[in-house]
Amino acid sequence: MARQVAADQATRRCRDNQKMFRFILQLLAGSAFVLAGCSPTHNWREIRWDSAELKVLLPCKPDHGSRRMMLAGQDVEIQMMGCEAGADLFAIAHVQLSDAAKIAEAQTQWQTALLGNMQAQGAQRVPYQSKGASAQPAPTGLRVQGRRQDGSAVTAQGVWFARGPHLYHAVIYADKLSPEVAETFFSGIELQ
Repeated sequence: MARQVAADQATRRCRDNQKMFRFILQLLAGSAFVLAGCSPTHNWREIRWDSAELKVLLPCKPDHGSRRMMLAGQDVEIQMMGCEAGADLFAIAHVQLSDAAKIAEAQTQWQTALLGNMQAQGAQRVPYQSKGASAQPAPTGLRVQGRRQDGSAVTAQGVWFARGPHLYHAVIYADKLSPEVAETFFSGIELQ
């Protein structure tokens, strides 16, 4: 009889161990699923752009580039930095004009060019305060619906601000713009 009791206890321990093993496997599988969900789409990092005297928060590692453009009657080089996180495109651009008196004209032309390129509809002004920017021209924010080059719909929110002969533009292009993401991005822009 003692052998039977010992055998029954061993069988119960084996079943209990199997149940515990299944439970641990389920727990590990669930933890892996949760941790995979924690992988951030927007991995915010502070970037110092020394040549532009700017500090920004970007959700991804930026690429850099430049192109030439006519602004306020001047052929200028626009320096750009940007990246994609999820379906969102984040970009920041900087230009230095030779004549600071032409900043307001250049800002207006840049806004007009953006709206035209996007075939924008229903542009809404949004308030924007830039840390360290000049009061004139006043920092400006716009939110628009438009089209990408492939014809698909896009929402953009952009800001323009200046200091001295330097003009800056920051923008997010998204299928659906998150207010939290926009707030993080735009509030993280600071002139040094």
